[in-house]
Amino acid sequence: MTKAGFTISLIHTNDLHSHLEQHSRIARYISNVRCEADPEGLLVFDCGDFLDRARMETEGSQAAVNREALELIGYDAAAFGNNEGLSYTIEELDDLFSGMAVPIVCANMKLAITDQRPSWMSPSVRLERRGVRIGVIGLTAPYTSYYELLGWEVADPMEALEEEVNRLRPDVDVLILLSHLGIRMDERIAETFPGIDLILGGHTHHLLEKPLRVGNTAICAASKYGNYVGRLELRFDDSCRLTAIDGGAIPTDDWPSDESFDRLVAKHREQAVQAMSKPIARLKAPLSLRYDRESALPTLLAAAVRRATGAQIGLVNAGQLLDSLPEGEVTEGDVHAICPSPINPCTTELTGDQLLQALEESLLPERQQLEIRGFGFRGRVLGTLCLDGMEVTADLSSPPFAKVLKATVGGEPLVRERSYLVGTLDMFTFGAGYIGLKEGRNVNYFLPDYIRDLLSMALSDEMLVEQANISRWTYL
Repeated sequence: MTKAGFTISLIHTNDLHSHLEQHSRIARYISNVRCEADPEGLLVFDCGDFLDRARMETEGSQAAVNREALELIGYDAAAFGNNEGLSYTIEELDDLFSGMAVPIVCANMKLAITDQRPSWMSPSVRLERRGVRIGVIGLTAPYTSYYELLGWEVADPMEALEEEVNRLRPDVDVLILLSHLGIRMDERIAETFPGIDLILGGHTHHLLEKPLRVGNTAICAASKYGNYVGRLELRFDDSCRLTAIDGGAIPTDDWPSDESFDRLVAKHREQAVQAMSKPIARLKAPLSLRYDRESALPTLLAAAVRRATGAQIGLVNAGQLLDSLPEGEVTEGDVHAICPSPINPCTTELTGDQLLQALEESLLPERQQLEIRGFGFRGRVLGTLCLDGMEVTADLSSPPFAKVLKATVGGEPLVRERSYLVGTLDMFTFGAGYIGLKEGRNVNYFLPDYIRDLLSMALSDEMLVEQANISRWTYL
């Protein structure tokens, strides 16, 4: 018989992004809790973005390290984050998640070709602990344009949630949402759906040290990268009615790691090094990188983007790259190390005026050294713009926004009122980096290739590599 005043513990994580060292600390913590607690009194959830292809072990194992980490810890369910959904094709996700012991929950995603979810995804799951019937729903951020290109059909999160709430609420004692939508959407959901008892959130990397109350709903979140873990105590009366939610987010910095988890990561690290040691090119001379001036390596990337997208102009920021490449053999691991960002190429139509705005911005030291967070960017600073298909003359001694003296496209003078097809990076279309680049029209994203895939192909083209050393910028 269920005792009066009993408690169920709940541990939650979000936005780990393959920060495996912190995840190891969380694994040790959960293991200790399991040793001390009745298994019937514990729930463990993740709210999405548990993997990140910027991490070598993830890239080299096709995210097998992340799957095995979830299974080793014994999560009861994990939400489908955009890093999971946008990092791999549907076929690759099938290989990764099929047969996994941890349910992946997402109510607003289906396969476009079948109008059904893949076998490894469910809109929700039902659990039971100490006689309490628990419904768990998952939602993810609707990056519709991207997902449609990958073969997904994305529903409005609010509509999908309404359907699941209506289906589950009559038959459960507690209704929990694993949200990868961000704090503002979580607040809106709490206001709209009073039947949800608890929202565990992520996506916007927000920290709620104590639960945020909106009506009858508690909203919780544990920042990012495993720097915090959520620990809650759900209190019930003898009728299995939820009476209180206590606890919050706990910092993990001084926690010890888990030996079993570390062995798992070490195994995949060794395998990743071997898998990514394949040579892809041999350079006859080094390819340099600077953030304040044009340099050969980001110019090669601009040429690769232009060629892949069929644009008139290729345009990238130097900060996408973390280091230069020396003369000699280049491996897959080398390219991943210098270009870890999960960023896709795209085309956009920009006027000559918009291009000039971006070029002028890129000559300002404060823009070149700007630190960016999010939008897929895994670099250190923004860096200047590097070009292909376009030549620019600039007087660096002139005042800001009056430095560009001349610009040509394909040898013809740039026309301010004319539209140009520009091959560039998806992050610019989200408003990150250079203002002049976010205002383009008719944006077309190229998936599933990352910019590092294009760079790898370009490195094996000797003519393209040689041409990268030809200046597109003339500085006076």
